[in-house]
Amino acid sequence: MTLQQEIVGNAMQMAVVNLQPGQTVYCEAGKFLFKTTNVTMETRLSGPSGNGGQQAQGGGMGGLFRQAMGTAMQVGQRMLAGESLAFQYFTSQGGQGTVGFAGVLPGEMRALELDGTRAWFAEKDAFVAAESTVDFGIAFAGGRTGMSGGEGFILEKFTGYGTVIIAGAGNFIDLNPADFGGRIEVDTGCVVAFEEGIQYGVQRVGGLNRQGIMNAVFGGEGLSLATLEGNGRVILQSLTIESLANALKKAQGGDKQGPTGGLFSTHAG
Repeated sequence: MTLQQEIVGNAMQMAVVNLQPGQTVYCEAGKFLFKTTNVTMETRLSGPSGNGGQQAQGGGMGGLFRQAMGTAMQVGQRMLAGESLAFQYFTSQGGQGTVGFAGVLPGEMRALELDGTRAWFAEKDAFVAAESTVDFGIAFAGGRTGMSGGEGFILEKFTGYGTVIIAGAGNFIDLNPADFGGRIEVDTGCVVAFEEGIQYGVQRVGGLNRQGIMNAVFGGEGLSLATLEGNGRVILQSLTIESLANALKKAQGGDKQGPTGGLFSTHAG
């Protein structure tokens, strides 16, 4: 059953989802806006792949134990990734219902359609809501990549069938690295999401020479750039969380970035 949804708004968009009777959508805790009275809301620790938070069918205590262990592993992964510990599930009862969701930053939203053949990966905190037929997981880009790339270490992974709604900051642009010689290099904070099959990595900005140091110190990018290679869809955002935080600090008279940016910029948090 296709999820009927509409993304509305400009500077800070929201998704309005129309649910058919018995249809369920879930969101990360904190991204729910409103619902009609015939839509039930339930908060669970488990995602859809963890049996949807329902009681295990059969297996007695063994089934319950396996379910509890699966839920604990999911929660542990989300804790390690800094994600919300719980999901909120919304199900329409006795007729069509409506639910509204939004991201947490001024920017765009996008509905991605999964057909079971390709997964999607997204930056941490990009997930807003999805059909119950879409599985939410955590993917790790690898120790070496993550340590050098910051934002790239932990990714959200979506598999299964149906619609998943993501959000980012600023405006979105869709690119395919294959249209640019097979590879693009991006500010690590600008990557929103990409299809399975795209190779994600992180590289240093230039070498350890005069120009490389100038890029890192005065260029505003720090030491690393994200690299995206292959043939597939990539979604980038025009605003990074760090640049937004620095702009707010500057407006409040607390900017410590100075004229150099790069290595000397002050990270939020």
